[in-house]
Amino acid sequence: MQVLGKFATWFDDIFIDLIRQLRWSYVPPLMVYFAYGLATISGITGTFFVKEYLDLSAAYLAGLGFWAGIPWALKMPLGHLVDILWRHKAWLLWLGAALTALSFFIMYLVLTAPEMMSTIAPLKSWFIASTIIAPSGLVLQDAVADAMSVEAVPRTDDSGMAIDHDTSRMMHTTMQTLGRFALIFGTVVVAIINITMFAGIEALDQAQKSTVYANIYLIGLVIPLISVSGILLAAWHRHSRRKRMQAQGLSAAAITAALDTPDEPTTPNPWYFIGGAGFVAITLIVGLRQVPYGQEIIFLGSLVIVSLLMRQLLTVLPVAQARALIGTALILFVFRAVPRPGDGQTWFSIDILGFDQQFLSLLSFITSALTLVGLVVLRPLMASRSVTAIVVILTVAAGILSLPNIGLYYGIQNWTAALTGGVVDARFIAILDTAVESPLGQVAVIPMLAWIARNAPGDLKATFFAVMASFTNLALSASALLTKYLNEVFIVTREVSDSTGAITTAADYSQLGILLIVVTLITVGAPLLTIALVQNSRLRTDD
Repeated sequence: MQVLGKFATWFDDIFIDLIRQLRWSYVPPLMVYFAYGLATISGITGTFFVKEYLDLSAAYLAGLGFWAGIPWALKMPLGHLVDILWRHKAWLLWLGAALTALSFFIMYLVLTAPEMMSTIAPLKSWFIASTIIAPSGLVLQDAVADAMSVEAVPRTDDSGMAIDHDTSRMMHTTMQTLGRFALIFGTVVVAIINITMFAGIEALDQAQKSTVYANIYLIGLVIPLISVSGILLAAWHRHSRRKRMQAQGLSAAAITAALDTPDEPTTPNPWYFIGGAGFVAITLIVGLRQVPYGQEIIFLGSLVIVSLLMRQLLTVLPVAQARALIGTALILFVFRAVPRPGDGQTWFSIDILGFDQQFLSLLSFITSALTLVGLVVLRPLMASRSVTAIVVILTVAAGILSLPNIGLYYGIQNWTAALTGGVVDARFIAILDTAVESPLGQVAVIPMLAWIARNAPGDLKATFFAVMASFTNLALSASALLTKYLNEVFIVTREVSDSTGAITTAADYSQLGILLIVVTLITVGAPLLTIALVQNSRLRTDD
């Protein structure tokens, strides 16, 4: 009975308490985050579309990932714009939703009317356009949702007293946990849709597969409506509350005081927009003229601009807080900038290990489902540990969890399958590795987001949120560049055939093993070295 009592207490503290802390003010940002998760619906479809229709190398796709990450680097000037236009945030969400819808609609037409689309531009160009438009819409909505998540958490209690530091930390951690929960829940829904849509696809011919892919993009057109539904729902709830208060005979002033959060006017800082304009200019000049090493030039230019814009924000913070921000940013930058194996690993899983669309969807579902559980269970840990401590834990875990993938390349599944009568085969190992690794990717993000939300000035909440986001999202661009470089050194190709069936590119996975090993060494070594340097400097951070 004592054990059951302890379990009941633990279950209440972990799960039921999270439900008790839900507020109507959380709904709008949670709906945007949920739609963001749903937007991944095209991930597996896009991978197979490229594999089956477009002759693009792993290095080229890594480069495309760089370009797709650039809109996220603009989040800082966008965040400042959101602060200035805070009263019109609903229209900003509608604009972002429209861009997301356009991205899905382009790919739907590419798959259903390829002849018509190819007369306007090559299909490859349409795919690239869709890949870049999608994050442009998502980043705008995300900038609004981030600021709304700050505003959703009160700074005072019902009696007007300021909420203490530990309680505030827990509340912001809860809000950001719910935000990640909504996002990951969106990916769970996506995985279920993909598992259903891809059932039996291996028996379909190419035309039938195209229809399945097109239907998935058609479903994607519903997603932007979900992202704006939170605003509509909140407006309806606000209207209902106002009517009830009027029926109770409250004065207009009392109703306004109860419903409205006092706006803290934001003084426009032109440097955020000058920096954004400079970023766009560098991107257009270098990109359109196809300057050699264009991606590197744009990355370095963006890094300089974002760093200068960060300096503008640091001036409004106390010195200790500014140093902690810089130290935290550097640690998270390196943690996120480590390279990935690239698309070659996915191709190997498909061609050599025999992982089909449905199995990849199953892995996605397992990842998302277990991440949801992990986020809730690990919430107390995230609220009590510093960002640095969590990054150390995740870095070591990432190194350990990369070993099964290396083992799969070198055939460990053949040995384990022989010992277990075929039970522990490649798919079993992939599922087990995915199950253990699933919750870890989001764990480092939540403490960072909670720290930003706690320390954000009321008039610069979106800008402050965007500071870390822009800097750390540039790290994803750095990761894409490093991934491209490694894929140019360790070349991995998959078999590509033309319309006649003739092989135009032969499959070659001989260098994938050493690529996986090098990526693992960098993934573990770089973050730990950065943490050691930062924590032994004036930028030391303990929050």
